[in-house]
Amino acid sequence: MDKLCPLGDIPSLLQRYANGELSPTRLVEIIHAEIQNDPDHIWIATLSLESLRSYARKVEAQGMTSLPLYGVPFAIKDNIDLADIPTTAACPAFAYTPPRSATVVQRLIDAGAIPIGKTNLDQFATGLNGTRSPYGACRNAFNPDYISGGSSSGSAVAVAKGQVCFSLGTDTAGSGRVPAAFNNLIGYKPTKGWLSTRGVVPACRSLDTVSIFTLTAGDAARILAASAGYDVEDIYSRQREAHGFDFGTALPFRFGIPRKQQLQFFGNYESEQLFNEAIARLQALGGEVIEIDFELFLEAARLLYEGPWVAERYAAIQSFFELHSDQIVAPVREVIATAKQYSAADAFNGIYQLRSIKQQADQIWTTVDCFLTPTAGTIYSIQAMQQDPIRLNTHLGYYTNFMNLLDYAAVAVPTGFQNDGLPSGITLVAPAHQDEPLLHLAHRLQQAYSLPLGATGIALPQNTPFPAASQSGQVRIAVCGAHLSGLPLNEQLTSRQGRLVISTTTSPDYRLYALPGKPPQRPGLIRVNKNEQGASIEVEIWELPAREFGSFVANIPAPLGIGTLTLASGETAQGFLCERYAIDNAKDISHFGGWRNYLRQLDNP
Repeated sequence: MDKLCPLGDIPSLLQRYANGELSPTRLVEIIHAEIQNDPDHIWIATLSLESLRSYARKVEAQGMTSLPLYGVPFAIKDNIDLADIPTTAACPAFAYTPPRSATVVQRLIDAGAIPIGKTNLDQFATGLNGTRSPYGACRNAFNPDYISGGSSSGSAVAVAKGQVCFSLGTDTAGSGRVPAAFNNLIGYKPTKGWLSTRGVVPACRSLDTVSIFTLTAGDAARILAASAGYDVEDIYSRQREAHGFDFGTALPFRFGIPRKQQLQFFGNYESEQLFNEAIARLQALGGEVIEIDFELFLEAARLLYEGPWVAERYAAIQSFFELHSDQIVAPVREVIATAKQYSAADAFNGIYQLRSIKQQADQIWTTVDCFLTPTAGTIYSIQAMQQDPIRLNTHLGYYTNFMNLLDYAAVAVPTGFQNDGLPSGITLVAPAHQDEPLLHLAHRLQQAYSLPLGATGIALPQNTPFPAASQSGQVRIAVCGAHLSGLPLNEQLTSRQGRLVISTTTSPDYRLYALPGKPPQRPGLIRVNKNEQGASIEVEIWELPAREFGSFVANIPAPLGIGTLTLASGETAQGFLCERYAIDNAKDISHFGGWRNYLRQLDNP
């Protein structure tokens, strides 16, 4: 039998298919043979070889051109339905066989992905460590004596071991992020409601999200594109909204970190060092670091297990719990049993308290674009976790439990290894609907880790399947005169929530003129004809919310107007251009290369 695993990222697999090196049928045959021996307790159920061949033949019949995920194997956390395969939620007595797949699973299958099987989890998705399952403690991909993280334990390890290209988990309190950190993966927790939860056994139905594990941020974006969408059968589904300023591609951007005294690494010095290196990496990418008060986020986090939201876990399996609580593993039973102490009044008071916390916590977004935390402060051995399951599990949720309560999106990113070979990671956080900027920044950070610290020039490759800028709700505009940063008219941009994206130059076929008139003097930028000599002119690219663009343009006096500029990179942008008649009495300042150099010459003749 051929040996293929570990699998790589999705583009690499698709290239092998395109080259004829491999077929989906051959791939599933190899995977099926390799996963029959499962000492790490990754799988609860795998599809039969004949079922896998059937899926493979269907995608082969349709062809690569029509299927964005042609023949890409994936794993499904066993609290998410796959048609005709039992869903257990890691509790055999609870098992049922669904007649149809969960919406998110069906969309992936329709895109050409092939489900390999159902993966192990902390029972009823209650836990962050991966040891709370009657199917065995799922073992870390890098050291089997250590926890894999939970509750989406098997889903993460299946990707880390190279048995599938991506997997689905769920995330209520960190279950899509902690396993990513412990297994050197991207763990993407989308904005709540972007991925349908119809066909998902709920933990806390109002908070749950389906999560995605991949090797790269680009793969996560690819899976998002295939699986997201409004679902009328999901009462918590929501339409995607414009993400606003794309801090993930901007230079500069602002990111927050908790105050030093609020960081917790639970005695793990190496984890602290790796977090500090991640901060330095983001700074090297153009990020400005700002300390934030993390206490409000910790206060929100405490509500999840120390407040009435634990009653929502009880509500999810109430009838089963009352009849079969003896079939639930002890730590999970202990957590859910505390729900009975809460009243309806407690629930409403908790909602009011959370609303107040969120109103205050959201003020952070006036000072930073995203913020950065460790994904988990430390990692524990399976033995240590089983000896102290509640307290150590609480440590794992220190940086994760607040996320869905406050309606934020997040991406966990791997950031290297401790000296003992165990992975570590950080999480990037932003408000709901800002998933694309988060994935952009995660992509850049992953690239940064492949280069020496401080290396620059990291950009998004053109073939990365990220959504188009038209979904941002922003308009980019190039400015070349008094609207530049620090100059008199820049306030017209900043007062409209404008943000600087990057400083660059035009292509070398422009000329710049100082137009006559009262201060502040205005620039005249024109594009030259083929037989005229041009120059590269300094410009800044700014982003404005689309709703502000009209009022900004209305202030532009003749002979200036908005047109399309070509930049040094070959890209185009909307920007200031001048009508040619106006340059007859203007001063040609092209040789200065830009407005700032011209102003310096005026100050120092």
